[in-house]
Amino acid sequence: MKNLFKAHQTTVSRRQFLAAAGCCGGAAALSSCAVNPVTGQNQFMFYSKQEEIAMDQQRAPYQFSSDYGVYQNDAINRYIAGVGQKIAKISHRPDMSYSFRAVNANYVNAYAFPGGSIALTRGILVRMGSEAELAALLGHEVGHVTARHTSSRMSKGTLLNGAVVLGSVLLQGAGYDGLAQPAQQLGGLGSQLLLADYSRDDERQSDDLGMEYMVKAGYNPQGMVDLTELLLSMQEGATEAAQSLFASHPMSSERNTTAIRELNQNYAQYKSLPMYRERFMDNMAPLMRIKSAVIDFGNATMALAQQNATEAESLAERGLRVSPNDYSGLLILSQAEMSQNKWNEAESHLAQAQRAYPQEAQSYFLTAIAKLEMKKPDEAIEQLKGYDSKLPGNPYVLFYAGYAYEIKGSKEAAAQQYRQFLQSVASGQHAEYAYGRLVEWGYIQ
Repeated sequence: MKNLFKAHQTTVSRRQFLAAAGCCGGAAALSSCAVNPVTGQNQFMFYSKQEEIAMDQQRAPYQFSSDYGVYQNDAINRYIAGVGQKIAKISHRPDMSYSFRAVNANYVNAYAFPGGSIALTRGILVRMGSEAELAALLGHEVGHVTARHTSSRMSKGTLLNGAVVLGSVLLQGAGYDGLAQPAQQLGGLGSQLLLADYSRDDERQSDDLGMEYMVKAGYNPQGMVDLTELLLSMQEGATEAAQSLFASHPMSSERNTTAIRELNQNYAQYKSLPMYRERFMDNMAPLMRIKSAVIDFGNATMALAQQNATEAESLAERGLRVSPNDYSGLLILSQAEMSQNKWNEAESHLAQAQRAYPQEAQSYFLTAIAKLEMKKPDEAIEQLKGYDSKLPGNPYVLFYAGYAYEIKGSKEAAAQQYRQFLQSVASGQHAEYAYGRLVEWGYIQ
């Protein structure tokens, strides 16, 4: 049992630690010292550029799916990408693999993976009012990439803890007797390490970089002031839809005060640069038309997190009256119904979600959960195959396939799936369940 539950780790020996400590005064990468592209100073860095990009490409798709996929409006995504690429080209690391998109999530957030994959949620976009504000937000996220905040934090954690664990996941609240509830954190495969909380110093530096980049790209720095004022007002108003943002991006009145000071002192000559308010609203018009639905869906998500499924169902239904075929709204509604054991209704809404966004994976996974609860193991297996064809590599597909075979009475097939699952996930409720079945059936002595 000890071996099965041992996490996959990259260990750091005492000799490696001492070698690293000698490289840059105790703060160096194990392989070599890295020069921070922003500060020009030597920096402890365990990860190369190529490794940052590889981690990004491996993990980002799961997060995007967790956020209900990329927003299905090509024009809006092209617009966001256009602004983002302007920022990226004049940044300290223009050679990173930058990509920019809106995601269907309705909570208020923006995030950057270390290789340059950047996403803005619908929840934050509907609350903004100018292209300059958008440029400030994108500049801030690009700043996290250029200053290598994620890689630096992960490198320090690696050296201090002696291990990097990138494989565990995230189906929060799941279970048979706890293993099959709606998977509200589906898709965060390893992303919690890459998107973990930034320090206040990181946030200050990214604000500084964001203002520098947006001005170089031709935007009025008032956009950064407007952005910090928006976020500060939401935090002071205890807006629950913004909790995820403030957990990962600490906000303070000091950041807003600093932005105002920078605007009036170091960037005063750029106050005449354009804000592009009308251009922003014109490009965002399709999204702004469903702003009330986005807010309802965001509040429904929070109600689900607080285990208030009845309120979540009501909010999701109200949002769907404004945006009837909304993929995220349909999934949120189905999860509220699943939480109340309304399996037939959930099955129907999940089928509608699949028709609305057939390329996106999450609806297939949730449908598989519903099918299992309805004792339809063959249909659940087909749904899991559909999920895996769109987003391969999630080990929880193996777990739920094993459970489906268990329902069918096919112990050998179930055991095979459980064994494969335990090779990737070594702890948590799912691993305990799979391990227990293998012991009970005599596959593990």
